[in-house]
Amino acid sequence: LEFRRVLFRSGDDIITDVKQIRRRLGFMPDHFSMYRQMTVYEYLDFFAAAYGLTVRQRDSVIDDVLALTDMSGRKNELINSLSRGMQQRISLARVLVNDPELLLLDEPASGLDPRARIELMEILRELRRMGKTIFISSHILSELAELCDHVTIIDRGRVKYSGTMEQLLSLEEEHPSFVLRVADTELDLEEQLRTINGIVSVDKLDGKPEYRVAIDSTQLDSGELLKRVLEQGVSIAAFNPDRKHLNQAFLDLTERGVR
Repeated sequence: LEFRRVLFRSGDDIITDVKQIRRRLGFMPDHFSMYRQMTVYEYLDFFAAAYGLTVRQRDSVIDDVLALTDMSGRKNELINSLSRGMQQRISLARVLVNDPELLLLDEPASGLDPRARIELMEILRELRRMGKTIFISSHILSELAELCDHVTIIDRGRVKYSGTMEQLLSLEEEHPSFVLRVADTELDLEEQLRTINGIVSVDKLDGKPEYRVAIDSTQLDSGELLKRVLEQGVSIAAFNPDRKHLNQAFLDLTERGVR
């Protein structure tokens, strides 16, 4: 639906208006080829010219995309002298020279060291804030959980889930649970919590002043739970819904091994 909204909002037909559709797209493959004997500027200028930008437009656009990807200082360096992470940034800058509305990124953080990966994710967040629609194919689930609004999980060619990240990570169980962290690290609250009507189970998390509390939603909701804990004189440092990690959600929806 998002793909159709971006590409067809002006009534363009994907068959008859191929060039117009392609101008709105930016594709960054996992294994990309570069003209490694070019400088960074020459490489970006080549692709900007291919999109029909004038010399003046190209100079302005190249400065913008290099600033966005934090590569302005490498403008005149040869591409083959750059690290994998820097080449990945230049590949992303190349995708942006035509100011696409929809970005298709295949494993954008593949092969990057931790710092380069974190910095790339920050660039993608900035692009999202700029209103770009970004489709990412990736196996690095922890990063997708922080970055993506919607997710699709495919297992053996079948879509197992497609929807919002929030819905996927919400624990849809008979007894919703919450993580409660207390300010007093010496306080053992486990037995005290069990006395509250509507609490189904209490588990203290190892080595932390935190408790996972499951409730019977027919007797108790999150607001009432918090109220009753406070009435017992407990100083609360944090109170949040217990959510799955994306890794666990993925394992729950997919099958073990290969056929």
